[in-house]
Amino acid sequence: MSGTVTAVSSNSEYSFTKPNRDSIMLLAGLGVEGDVHAGVTVKHRSRVAQDPTQPNLRQVHLIHEELFTEVGEEGFKVAPGELGENITTSGVDLLGLPVGTLLHIGDEAVVEVTGLRNPCLQIDTFQDGLLKKVVGRDEAGNVVRKAGIMSVVRVGGVVRPGDTITVELPDEPHQPLDRV
Repeated sequence: MSGTVTAVSSNSEYSFTKPNRDSIMLLAGLGVEGDVHAGVTVKHRSRVAQDPTQPNLRQVHLIHEELFTEVGEEGFKVAPGELGENITTSGVDLLGLPVGTLLHIGDEAVVEVTGLRNPCLQIDTFQDGLLKKVVGRDEAGNVVRKAGIMSVVRVGGVVRPGDTITVELPDEPHQPLDRV
């Protein structure tokens, strides 16, 4: 399985959205160079309030561009970076990947998938009603999160729009993604 990077985004300040960039630099064990969420320990405000010594399993946030099309059919307009992701992808079923999947991005970078993004109420502040479109329930009543996946950087490198993403699945048995 492979796909493409359609956009890259970062922000050095806490903000819901992240401006698009020509490129971002991934730093092994840290995240996106210059991004507010980069670091060995948690940087998301709610996580820091709980326990600032927790490992940062949310160094790089990826969202599939196909989500923008899906919510667009419901009247929402979302562009890359607007939901706070660092890497917008196309052609990879991010939500279907198991924990521990390695994503080889561009010439050098490798990120390891840690889990699902747990979207917060800020999404409704961005566009009223959008939260219900990215978090819902399936027929069995299970929570379904669609707002992308989180990862940690295993091998650093530059990532640019147009870069190829190659998926390397972990050994079986596969562990399904859960929120991190």
